[in-house]
Amino acid sequence: MRRSDVSRRQLVKLAGAGLVLLGAGASACGPEDEPGAGGPDVPRPSTPTVGSKPKPSWQHASTYDGLAWIDAIAVVGNVVLVSGDPLVARDISTGKEIWSRAEVTTPGATMLVGDGTLYLQSARYDGNVVGLDPATGKDTWRSHMGKQYSQPRPIAVDTNRLYVVAGILDKEFRTPENVIAAIDTTSGKVLWREKRDKGTEENGITARVAGRRLVYTDFRENLTVRDTVTGRQIWTKKIGRSNNRGFVVHDGLAILANGERVRAFDLADGRERWSFRTEEFSRFNDPAVLDGVLYVSDSAHGLWAADPATGKAHWHEKGSLDVAVPWQFAKVGDVLYGATEFDKNGGIHAYDPSSGKLHWTYNDGSGDLQRWYLAAGANQLVALHAKKVTALPIG
Repeated sequence: MRRSDVSRRQLVKLAGAGLVLLGAGASACGPEDEPGAGGPDVPRPSTPTVGSKPKPSWQHASTYDGLAWIDAIAVVGNVVLVSGDPLVARDISTGKEIWSRAEVTTPGATMLVGDGTLYLQSARYDGNVVGLDPATGKDTWRSHMGKQYSQPRPIAVDTNRLYVVAGILDKEFRTPENVIAAIDTTSGKVLWREKRDKGTEENGITARVAGRRLVYTDFRENLTVRDTVTGRQIWTKKIGRSNNRGFVVHDGLAILANGERVRAFDLADGRERWSFRTEEFSRFNDPAVLDGVLYVSDSAHGLWAADPATGKAHWHEKGSLDVAVPWQFAKVGDVLYGATEFDKNGGIHAYDPSSGKLHWTYNDGSGDLQRWYLAAGANQLVALHAKKVTALPIG
């Protein structure tokens, strides 16, 4: 089907679509520091200084169910989108609810935004993929692959194509095999579909797009690259443990955490270009490349910065066992932000990107052990943790 609101989509695009995420943790700001519902009359807090405790600009209860894989929050222009049922959009400056829709998508849906449209699997389990206008919550796009396919799930998007994985229904309505497909983001028509290897799973897929390369990992511990125009598989290889979460595509390389190593593979031929190790019995977390620098943490509480082209380390901050390390990163101006997995000694951290020195930590005081997520936009950071969504001043 054709898009019903192209002009609105272009306006949203011109306003700027952003998606930067982070993770889970704890320690710093207690409940006494938390403001109530924010609004236009709430004064904006000043930028926190080194070592100080940041005060939220606004904070609200969320409907987040804890099921999102990596991307549970997104910023599109001045709109904050938070995964949950109902799906809620808020104004990033004030925290005011802009719109809310119940039963619009499946539990744990990823906030996948491309060209000003939010793409979701339909909550009706009817084989549809839908596109929403983030500014209004209204449907603007819809696609259906056909009755022989079960529950197409969006995994990646670029300007022209939405990439989905769907089960192939057999006579008993089971899905022993599945396909990966590309759908035109204007017409909703399927451009190509390719059957995946036997034994591969529909779940646990993390995907990125770089030019004409669709790159993804899965629970079967493969790294696979396909041509985005034809769907042809260029190469695939088994690479072992811990590759089924976040990874980076940067300057012709796929960079991922693989146990004790961070490894970089050439997108053209799959050859390993470089790797570096952390200490024995430690494991790396998800990497990120921000402003041309690779950042990654390890389970020994270390924080690393390296050249993504060569893997050569810029610095290694060994950190402290008293401070949880990030599983995701974002960088705004001259501050590096990280969000941690667990709550006791983590939360949202702010670092000096030239050294890894910790400036401050924000925690909501809830004690909940769910991971943190973070999105950055304009002059606010928006953190999601369990049942709270919180805006923090950037700095």
